[in-house]
Amino acid sequence: MPVADRPAYLRIAGTLREQIRDGTYPPGSRLPTMAELCAAHGVSEIVVRQAVNLLRGEGLIETRRGGGTVVKITPPARRVAMDRYRAVTRPMAVPATTFTRDQRINWNQYRLDREFTRAEADADLAALFELPAGTELLRRRFVFYARGEPQQISVNYLPWSLVGDTPVADPGREPWPGGTLAQLEFLGYPPTRVEESVRARMPSPEEAETLRMSPGVPVLAITRRMLAGPRVLEVCRDIVIPADRVILDYAIDLED
Repeated sequence: MPVADRPAYLRIAGTLREQIRDGTYPPGSRLPTMAELCAAHGVSEIVVRQAVNLLRGEGLIETRRGGGTVVKITPPARRVAMDRYRAVTRPMAVPATTFTRDQRINWNQYRLDREFTRAEADADLAALFELPAGTELLRRRFVFYARGEPQQISVNYLPWSLVGDTPVADPGREPWPGGTLAQLEFLGYPPTRVEESVRARMPSPEEAETLRMSPGVPVLAITRRMLAGPRVLEVCRDIVIPADRVILDYAIDLED
């Protein structure tokens, strides 16, 4: 469709989107008021509201009470898939986890909400663990905060036979420097392999509320398994991260 034939709200949204991307309106800056946009484009307030709602749904802007409409500040975390787990298995001069390294924050800027319960493996979890359905598990739900802002949810499972009556099953010991990798090493089973599968989906209402997400933004849901030799020690179903806050980096070494 020629640009001139596009609905006015799409043309206005396209102009604002380009101005956000080229830095005319940098993160944190205010957009022109409704009245200013109406005058600049010669349209009604209804048309401008449609354009603004479209950009809000894309996660580019947000409306603040008493602060107008501003360009959203969403600095992405950086996950280096091939190296991030290896980094926290090395000796650490200061406490860290894969999350704090991804977010480039220190330990004092890190907060972890946690909920520990006992559960039985359903068919999907049993298949991931390669154990019988009904196997008793420790279920741990975490909400990860960086600089006071919620950035990630994860729900992970560990065999109760492995962690029951150990410090790993004590929520009061969280956050644990080195995270789950360090916990498994503490138990005498240092992981030798990490597997991850990634899919995109829309968040549940609870996830969107917990992570303070803009409408219309999908999440990346990462299913993870940690293994020591052939034994599956941990399943995370899922690690949930807003898609506008993350970059997944992958590197493959090609050998003869």
